[in-house]
Amino acid sequence: MAAKRKKTSTKRRKTTARKCSPSASADVEQEMHEFKRGEAHSGRSGKLVKNRKQAVAIGLSKARRKGKRVPAAPSKRKRS
Repeated sequence: MAAKRKKTSTKRRKTTARKCSPSASADVEQEMHEFKRGEAHSGRSGKLVKNRKQAVAIGLSKARRKGKRVPAAPSKRKRS
C-alpha cells in the first residue's frame, strides 16, 4: 500500500500594482516642496495654497494632465 502524501498549503502573496507611477509621485513631491516653502499657488486664481490636502490634489492634477498613471479623481456628487 502506497503512503499518502500530505498536502501542503502553498501560501501565495497577493501582489498589487502601484496606484501611482513613480514619476507621478515625484510631481506630488515637487508640489509639496513648493507648499512647504510657501510658493505653491492654485490654478486660475493664483491664490496661495494653505492646505496640505489641496497641495496634494494640485500635484495629482498636474500629473494627470501630463498623462501619468494616477487613480481617477473622485467623481462629484450629483444633486437631485
